[in-house]
Amino acid sequence: MGKPTGFLEHQRRPIPDRHPLERIKDWGEIHEDFQESKLREQGSRCMDCGTPYCHTGMTLSNMASGCPINNLIPEWNDLVYSGKWKDALERLHKTNNFPEFTGRVCPAPCEGSCVLGVIEPPVTIKSIECAIIDKGFQEGWVTPSPPLKRSNKKVAVVGSGPAGLAAADQLNKAGHSVTVYERADRIGGLLMYGIPNMKLDKKYIHRRVDLLQEEGIEFIVSTEIGKDLPAKKLVEDFDAVVLCCGATKPRDLPVEGRELNGVHFAMEFLTINTQGLLELKDVTSFETAAKNKDVVVIGGGDTGTDCVGTSVRHGCNTVTQLEIMPRPPDERAPDNPWPEWPKVYKMDYGQEEAKEVFGSDPRNYLTATKKFIGDDAGNLRAIQIHDIEWKQENGRFSPIEVSGSVREIPAQVAFLAMGFLGPEDLIAEELGLERDTRSNVQAEYGKFSTNMPGVFAAGDMRRGQSLVVWAINEGRAVARECDEFLMGETSLP
Repeated sequence: MGKPTGFLEHQRRPIPDRHPLERIKDWGEIHEDFQESKLREQGSRCMDCGTPYCHTGMTLSNMASGCPINNLIPEWNDLVYSGKWKDALERLHKTNNFPEFTGRVCPAPCEGSCVLGVIEPPVTIKSIECAIIDKGFQEGWVTPSPPLKRSNKKVAVVGSGPAGLAAADQLNKAGHSVTVYERADRIGGLLMYGIPNMKLDKKYIHRRVDLLQEEGIEFIVSTEIGKDLPAKKLVEDFDAVVLCCGATKPRDLPVEGRELNGVHFAMEFLTINTQGLLELKDVTSFETAAKNKDVVVIGGGDTGTDCVGTSVRHGCNTVTQLEIMPRPPDERAPDNPWPEWPKVYKMDYGQEEAKEVFGSDPRNYLTATKKFIGDDAGNLRAIQIHDIEWKQENGRFSPIEVSGSVREIPAQVAFLAMGFLGPEDLIAEELGLERDTRSNVQAEYGKFSTNMPGVFAAGDMRRGQSLVVWAINEGRAVARECDEFLMGETSLP
């Protein structure tokens, strides 16, 4: 602990964002540059606690608490304060393969469990993490480091999201020949097409993928396993197969009018938007582009926020976000104590932007969709909604329609952002893999082996929809188990 009084002398100052009315004019990242001296001040606020809950990842009340990959947070906070950036980068890379991703898109459960956060705003852990890796690349400290020798074992990794990339990176470090298969036209999975450019600039993904290629990993894109190439072929041709295909089956909304033109899953919108940005430089080419339209986003999570921010940049006429849950309190409720993730009201970047443009938070809480209403040509023109209240019946809470609350709001486009149900069925059915009650591939955490020898599953495909940092946790862990399967022992962390 370099400065015992740091948390007394300096207030929390995360990396600042550009003003909403400026950043909605482009697709660049929303953050501004931050002076190194300010970052060192923020590092000094870390108290080097006797029990640092920030890096002790666990699950409390079904939510992440602390860092799931056990980042050595107090250590690199102190090193940043001391100006030892290269040493901080070394500590960061010991536990995190891709801090440039988590430093941008992770919701930071580490900050939610920061001990300082009990009485003061927590340490800006996420900002410092992002600054460390960005400085590492800027100074040329991050360079290709291929393994010194190869094992003559071949591993196929299916899926190039954070779990797949972490598994591939670790297995390559162990000396195995790794081939990553991706059905999309670019590597990155959710990172590439599920997260908009203003939250995670794609240049950072390209930079990391280029580095992994230089270290010896082979990437094959536009190849869907189970369709373009049989999954059984991988089992035959490789010594082991690691499945990290994600939980990409979206939750639908089967109400009247669902078939109307203009009602789309959120990922369709976000994916083609990013493709347009990368290829065409014309992001309004998507047929449901939001320009001059009344947009309704159904779902209050991160994906819904991304749809709001994207629609604002398209130049939508209005944007409304429907959230079935109640508005969170401004401060922690008594049943949400530290170090649980704080379920408190906040506005993410998309809501901030919508408020600046339209005058208010676009979220409508305790609101559900009754039906989609179309015009004579089969196009969406409005949505019928109603208020709900949660009532307990037979031990379970259910949303009940509030009498007399039905009303109609204009909408020419609606995006369904209500989460995901689990992995798609193609590979699991072809290989006869066992599934759990939520349709995820059955593989015990810590072992990750499926009922087919030599086939492992990790990430959202195994645990269900979760955080990027949990995907990295599982990618690293499945690599360790796969390495031991191949070699009889492992030195991977």
